[in-house]
Order: sequence, then C-alpha cells, then structure tokens
Amino acid sequence: MLFFSFFKTLVDHEVTVELKNEISLRGTLKSVDQYLNIKLDDVSVVEDVRWPHLSSTRNMFIRGSVVRYVHLPAAAVDTALLEDATRREAASAAAKAKQG
Repeated sequence: MLFFSFFKTLVDHEVTVELKNEISLRGTLKSVDQYLNIKLDDVSVVEDVRWPHLSSTRNMFIRGSVVRYVHLPAAAVDTALLEDATRREAASAAAKAKQG
C-alpha cells in the first residue's frame, strides 16, 4: 500500500510510463489506483517516429498489468518521507512476523 499512497502524491506531475511492449509515454498523471492502473493527460509518445499511430492520442488509460516502469521527476520525490514510510512498513512487518 505504501507505493499506492506514494503515487497518489504525484498526481498532476509529468511522468514517463514505459510499457512491457517497449512503448514509452509521457504525460500528466491524473489518477492511479492500487493495481497501478494509470490515467494520463496531455500524452506524447517518447519515440513518435516508431509509434506514429499513437501521436494523436492525448488522454490515455493504462492498465497496470502492462506497465514495466514509471519514471518519476526527481524534484517531485520526497526521499526522506519515502524512506521513513518504508522503515515504518518494514518495522510493522517485522512485528507481525514475531507475533505469529
């Protein structure tokens, strides 16, 4: 759940989504859900010469199962907050493991 919450903080930021079929799309993140289904606005294809049929698409819904990577803008990532949340989640998992 940590990463779902993290991605929600990036709404309205520009991201690049690389798909499993080698297509990379750049656009403004409008929504994301727990399955990594992504809605992008103002979409552009990174290699528009290779994928010209996608150049006319401006808004896109991407199913999470086809996503390989999501490239994030470095300035939008609060690394201290992310590290702290990761530590808390690891501690919680360790505590659960000790209990049962």
